Amino acid sequence: MLTTRHGVRPLGSADLDEFLVLARRDPVVNAFVDYRATTTNLEPRWLGGEMWGRFVDGELVAACHVGANLVPVQATPDDAAAFAERALTRGRTVSTIVGPQEAVRAFWNGVAGTWGRPRELRWEQPHLEISGLPAVAPDRGVRRSLPSDVHELYPACVAMYTEEVGISPEWGGGAELYRARVNQLVSRGWSFARYDRGRLVFKAEVACATPYAAQIQGVFVPPSHRNQGLATAGMAAVVDIVRREIAPTVSLYVNDWNTSARAVYEKVGFRETARFATVMF
Repeated sequence: MLTTRHGVRPLGSADLDEFLVLARRDPVVNAFVDYRATTTNLEPRWLGGEMWGRFVDGELVAACHVGANLVPVQATPDDAAAFAERALTRGRTVSTIVGPQEAVRAFWNGVAGTWGRPRELRWEQPHLEISGLPAVAPDRGVRRSLPSDVHELYPACVAMYTEEVGISPEWGGGAELYRARVNQLVSRGWSFARYDRGRLVFKAEVACATPYAAQIQGVFVPPSHRNQGLATAGMAAVVDIVRREIAPTVSLYVNDWNTSARAVYEKVGFRETARFATVMF
């Protein structure tokens, strides 16, 4: 397939191997796009969008996942600007731009005048990793969620999402789709929680996983149970289980201003390895 202006074109199944070589230059930061590529074979009908690649002298040098989330992959500011120029030809279809800060900023600078005012800009999001044992004792009460837990788990997922994103996942008729996502994570063994007399007091999920890394999302303790050490011991348990049974490195990203969450992750043993940014519509 011929490349378009600036060497950018959609990738397909024939590009999968080359794309994975690119993504695995930083396999932890790029865990999401690695997971998406390997589970969809870069087929648009399974991606729910496209993966764009930028080629220089026939070599794939950067990529960009364009689905519900737009995620630059190994992109320099120049690469991100080229992807932004392509994006302007089709209009905004994404709800979030997220990824390494420098690339997200360059992409946003290219589309900001056309894509409209975002709901929120989060420029400072430390990307954290842990590849060893947690630095604190795990909470042995944390376990994988079961289908029978969903009646208690689902409201906690909605509360976490609403608190974190600023809008309910059920807004606009999204409840059925969001509940299906929660059930999917439970069925994969990617949902973890602790219960006290039948009430959820901590939860977290694996958002995506590869042979190299698993990315955590949805860490939540109900307000009535905060400041009791549940998040610290709970995250230590999640790290322990995930590293033994899913992937050797555990990662996540967190808002810079969320000092309580950052303190928890630091106690557990997470260390910053990159800086992310998110533009939310």
